[in-house]
Formats: sequence, C-alpha cells, structure tokens
Amino acid sequence: MDSGATRRRLAFGAAVLAVSGALALVAPARAEAVTAGNCAGREVRTLPFATGTVHVYRQGGYVCAVTLSKDPGTERTMSVSVQARGNRPVVDKGRYTRRAGPVTVHAGHRCVWVKGAVADGSVSSGWILC
Repeated sequence: MDSGATRRRLAFGAAVLAVSGALALVAPARAEAVTAGNCAGREVRTLPFATGTVHVYRQGGYVCAVTLSKDPGTERTMSVSVQARGNRPVVDKGRYTRRAGPVTVHAGHRCVWVKGAVADGSVSSGWILC
C-alpha cells in the first residue's frame, strides 16, 4: 500500500473518532434534557399536590428532585428539598415561574425525605427509598 492510501485511512479513522467523541458528549446532555428538570437517572417517585408536583429521580447512590408548578408562567415562591437520613437537607427556594431545583444529594443506601412547595400548596414524603 502506498503512503497516500495510508494517510487517507488514518485521516478517515481520525474523523470517525472525532464524530463519535462529539456524539458521546452531546447524547448525555440531550437525554438529561428529556427529564422533567434535568435530574439524571430513573424517576422513582412522583409526589403530586394541589399547586404542583415533585419528581424524584435516583441514579446510583444519588437522589435528585425537582418541583414543577401546575400553572407555569406566573412567578411565585417555590421550593424543593432532599435530605438523606443523618444529613442536613439540600434546598432550593426562591421565586420562580416554572420549577424549583434540581437538588441532588448522595444518599447511598439511606432513606431520603423529599419536600416541595408552590405558593400555598406543599408535599412532604416522609422517609422513602429505604
């Protein structure tokens, strides 16, 4: 084989590697965007309440939660928190139009307590995912 053919094959191989690397970087971001609030993992609980819903996800030892408003577009006080047993809660609270969170904690194999609120409505899970 001549040196020109070798260079073309090497260039083609480098191009294939570059494209596959770019797809590997883009694909996880797109898969995450499909979830309700950019939490990674599998949805394990949905906690509905009068003014919204809290979605809880788990991946490995991590638990993530996001609160979604039933009436997006109007700015109101919203919050979401996740607490692994034995630790302090991780909280996102503020005035939002659509969602609060995501918040993520490393729970390992411990139970977690999830809370969410939109305006006057709220939900509290008690200890779950034990």
